Amino acid sequence: MPHRTELYEGVPPTCWPIVYSPDYNITFMGLEKLHPFDAGKWGKVINFLKEEKLIGDDLIVQAREATDEDLLVVHTRRYLNKLKWSFVVATITEIPPVLFLPNFLVQRKVLKPLRTQTGGTIMAGKLAVDRGWAINVGGGFHHCSSDKGGGFCAYADITLAIKFLFERVPGVSKATIIDLDAHQGNGHERDFMNDHRVYIMDAYNRYIYPGDGFAKRAIKRKVELEWGTEDTEYLQKVHTHVEGALNELKPDIIVYNAGTDILDGDPLGGLAISPQGIVKRDEVVFKAARSRGIPILMVTSGGYQKRTARIIADSILNLHNLGLIDKELATSEAESPKVDQMIRDSVTDLTNLTCSDG
Repeated sequence: MPHRTELYEGVPPTCWPIVYSPDYNITFMGLEKLHPFDAGKWGKVINFLKEEKLIGDDLIVQAREATDEDLLVVHTRRYLNKLKWSFVVATITEIPPVLFLPNFLVQRKVLKPLRTQTGGTIMAGKLAVDRGWAINVGGGFHHCSSDKGGGFCAYADITLAIKFLFERVPGVSKATIIDLDAHQGNGHERDFMNDHRVYIMDAYNRYIYPGDGFAKRAIKRKVELEWGTEDTEYLQKVHTHVEGALNELKPDIIVYNAGTDILDGDPLGGLAISPQGIVKRDEVVFKAARSRGIPILMVTSGGYQKRTARIIADSILNLHNLGLIDKELATSEAESPKVDQMIRDSVTDLTNLTCSDG
């Protein structure tokens, strides 16, 4: 029997399935500036969306912090206990001075924001199934697996979101991860290594961190990119392989890891995609999902430049302008049971009747 969790409790149907909390942002005596990651980018994305009048505070789903019990759905107790050591968190987040902080401060100022983003991804998984789509403005910690963190990823939010759905939502038994961050998503790959319910497509710079050869064995559709790959080649590969992945297996949920560290000039990504290329990439993935009627959960993952937040906001605005994300559709699906679920149930009932007659 799954444990009781607040992460799946009712969200007002008037809210957009866009998940965020001010607690996402990491601010502590300037320490966050010691990592190239813009640790306030999530709040900036929301502010841009508010300026464009797409959303207001009352329309955002407030993310809740994942509890230890929530995290233990995937993580080992031993791993969670390791996070009580500041030097372990300093290694995972790649912010060396964290080593010298008392752990109660590390918990409050570094790990609580990451636990809240993790809770946001789990919540967005359920929202995507209920509403057809959902975006967690944070999350996408794709280097973390059940027993090991790294690369600024302390909790395995992608694995958690999928495991929660498998355990708690009837009719969700197959998932596809489309990981388009510049780095290989070795965390979820290790977690789902021998799980045939999960199909992983991963496109990444083949020469950079983490270079995890063992984890690559879990990738069903591997797209290894060269240094400096540009828009035309990249978008053609994304389109071909996203379509191919979804034609190979039609999942019940897509988890889309939409890292923006593919941006030209990113100090860690090593690719050369323009802002317009990133917006187009997200459009390609959402079109593929929405045209097939597959629920999609997007997380924002890596992106290490100050202009990243504006690009994420522009991409969300573009998806809205194209009708690929739509509040009316999302709220109407929330207010009435999902029609396709009703059809599936009816087919099951008819099948059972036919079977019992025979």
